[in-house]
Amino acid sequence: MRGTSMKLQSLRRAVFGMSATALLVVGAAAPGHTAAGGATKDSATAERASAAAAAADPVLRDLAAAKGVYYGTAVTASQLTGTYAAVTAGQFDSITPGNEMKWGSVEPVRGDFRWSGADAVVDFAERHGQKVRGHTLVWHSQLPGWVENGTWTADALRTVVNDHIATEAGRYKGRIDHWDVVNEAFNEDGTRRQSVFQRVLGDGYIADAFRAARAADPAAKLYLNDYNVEGINAKSDGMYNLVRSLKAQGVPIDGVGLQAHLIVGQVPSTLRANIQRFADLGVDVAITELDIRMPLPATDAKLSRQKADYKAVTEACLAVARCAGVTVWGFTDSDSWIPDFFPGEGAATPYDENYQPKPAYYGIAEALGWSGEPGPGPGPVGGCQVAYSVQNQWSTGFTAQVTVRNTGATPVNGWRVDWTWPSGQRVTQAWNARVTQSGPAVSAADASYNAAIAPGATVTFGFNGTWSGANAAPTAFTLNGANCAV
Repeated sequence: MRGTSMKLQSLRRAVFGMSATALLVVGAAAPGHTAAGGATKDSATAERASAAAAAADPVLRDLAAAKGVYYGTAVTASQLTGTYAAVTAGQFDSITPGNEMKWGSVEPVRGDFRWSGADAVVDFAERHGQKVRGHTLVWHSQLPGWVENGTWTADALRTVVNDHIATEAGRYKGRIDHWDVVNEAFNEDGTRRQSVFQRVLGDGYIADAFRAARAADPAAKLYLNDYNVEGINAKSDGMYNLVRSLKAQGVPIDGVGLQAHLIVGQVPSTLRANIQRFADLGVDVAITELDIRMPLPATDAKLSRQKADYKAVTEACLAVARCAGVTVWGFTDSDSWIPDFFPGEGAATPYDENYQPKPAYYGIAEALGWSGEPGPGPGPVGGCQVAYSVQNQWSTGFTAQVTVRNTGATPVNGWRVDWTWPSGQRVTQAWNARVTQSGPAVSAADASYNAAIAPGATVTFGFNGTWSGANAAPTAFTLNGANCAV
């Protein structure tokens, strides 16, 4: 039911606040680096606590829960460490493996199943109290060659499909909340895509796939998923007619997924009406792969429009009782597929490449009921001291840490540390601070949870950067405009 108590959010913030202090004492793992040993519940707690390293006040998963929906993200299993893992765990209550459950990933050779990536995603979700959206069982793309190029009879291919579904869905029985059973089955005009499955098995392959998935995992919600079906158009009409037919046949279809790979300023005006008409068929609806790309470079105007668009999509889901939730297709621009597939376009996700929240993030939060603002501005400084150290350096990059001590007699409430690079270095990724750079000038602001520095206390943040020719340390730092001892 929607309208769940907001106590979850207050509790999570309190936990973040208590854990963050300990995290600063022991030091957070840099992105791409993990402590020795396997994942434990203690490390999971640390990941959740350090979510504040890249997130501002709103906690999307708790805001969504209060509205009776989920807010999820697609993830890359190999990146589930450091800040990437922290934001994933702290902000989202559902995760989708971006590639790890696709046929080519799990069964590249017939009967040779490879589960490490998919297992990593499911295990991560279970450690952090998250749902998993399984993606995907039957899809024309990212198929292994033995399926795509095989010489099949209908009976032989049907056996292969059923075996694949039974094995994969069966492996994760009871651990998957939603399965995208069939993905991208339609052409733009609403006719069936001529995949190997459609050519060999005919129209019935979709119904058969849903029946096989239900047999393999009776508890999972089973979805039909596609793109360019967000508004009412020929393609979504084809999908609508199929869902209506499947329901009439008693096929176990529980929902439809609208991928929502959108362009800034082009959210379909019929999105809400389209969600509603599918819901009226007696199925759930989810926004499953939301990103909103723009021509590069990003500008304030484009980012403002993107914020409004993310807000509008989220609000359209909230407006329909059977809309189950929203998943963004990757939360950070550093892990987005857009630039590779749409040259000259990008900046499509709610976080930038340095894990800093963009206006879109706040648009989502506002749609989910958040009415606050980003953390407090910098406060006055009585005195400060900065220690800068390079912890690791390689041919083109380095990892550095900055520790700031309040040497004054009064607390610092909100902080910003500024410096200028002497050798052309550039910050590429940061944790425990929100870092921006213009030319050689760098500003690092508090991550909201660590905004207060008591007299005599310290705050520590770190970053990865690039360098060439030299990697000389900065010679001067300021804290909220006051010069610091170095």
